[in-house]
Amino acid sequence: MKRILLIALLLTSLVGTVSAYGLYLNCTDSIAAGLPMKCTVDSDFPAGTTFNLVLYQSGYTATEIRRQAITVQDEKNTQYLVVDTTGLPGGTYKAELQFTGADEPRLRSDSKTVQLITIIDRSGEIEMTSPESQSLDEALRIEGSISKESNNGVEMEVSGPDGRIYGPEWIQTKDNVKNGDGTFTQKITVTSAGEYHVDFTDAKGFIGRKTITVVGPTTAPTVAVATTAAAVKTTKAVTTAPTPWPTTTQASPLSPLPAIVSLALAGMVMAAIGKRRS
Repeated sequence: MKRILLIALLLTSLVGTVSAYGLYLNCTDSIAAGLPMKCTVDSDFPAGTTFNLVLYQSGYTATEIRRQAITVQDEKNTQYLVVDTTGLPGGTYKAELQFTGADEPRLRSDSKTVQLITIIDRSGEIEMTSPESQSLDEALRIEGSISKESNNGVEMEVSGPDGRIYGPEWIQTKDNVKNGDGTFTQKITVTSAGEYHVDFTDAKGFIGRKTITVVGPTTAPTVAVATTAAAVKTTKAVTTAPTPWPTTTQASPLSPLPAIVSLALAGMVMAAIGKRRS
């Protein structure tokens, strides 16, 4: 009976050892905000096994920030992941590998699936005085100051829609005697509109990125206007006949008959009057 139990325990141990896999995560411990965080993943899981690399912001509660998948390949070589940290505030973050299958696999005890990462945000050390939006004929003016940089200089790299157009190259900074800041000014000629990213680095490492938008000349769009010729209505001028001068109307000649009758009547009246007198 004891032999049977011993054999069962040995078999269980062997099965457990065979079914356990190794999974190892290794990321940059500390990185400046804005730079890509590089991670490596090693595993002897079967090809096709997929994990998610999840980045959390630590605090009272863990807030998920980024997530990307990684799948084991046949050759099981080291796989590389790049996590974008642009726009992330400084602080402590947690990177974790999470299994995506239905059943959580058994991991070997030496596996490493979680790592704490510190993101350092120095972008507040840069103060830009040149406009964030510039016209193409004036661009690209890069002016500002680096906190406490004095005259130590700063390394600058500029990339735009067509890729890198300047640097990385160190430029001069001038000491501001009032506060010890290092002021800088640089003019770079550009030929196209778009967003241009300016990365600043000093002796302590990456400081931050600033973005300047270059706006091209605006041309009013040409609008085709359909012109319809209005029909011209020709009105014939009315000719007004001149008003004739008034003409004198000639009286029609009297007929002789009324005159004869009148004379006869008058004779008869006169004759009647003569008889009465006699």
